[in-house]
Amino acid sequence: MSTKIVHNSKENKFETEDKKAYLVYELTNGGKVIDILHTFVPPSKRGLGLASHLCVSAFDHAQSHSLYVIPSCSYVSDTFLPRNPSWNHLVYKADTKSNM
Repeated sequence: MSTKIVHNSKENKFETEDKKAYLVYELTNGGKVIDILHTFVPPSKRGLGLASHLCVSAFDHAQSHSLYVIPSCSYVSDTFLPRNPSWNHLVYKADTKSNM
């Protein structure tokens, strides 16, 4: 199954084409930090790796736009990042303020 994730910048979301699974974020710190607030996958689509695909799209976007990420969503902080530590360099830390 090939899953296409779309960036809906008007609504601050990354979502599947059918809009049923999505990741919601907000930009903070003058647009330099993306705070991932919530990831949702409906029960009928769970187990397909959609939440991970949504996160990869968000982290790819952050990386390509030189943004840091705040993983406020528990899925991102407790599941995605521990399983994908290669993204940890984008996680916003208080001491990274001086690097911006």
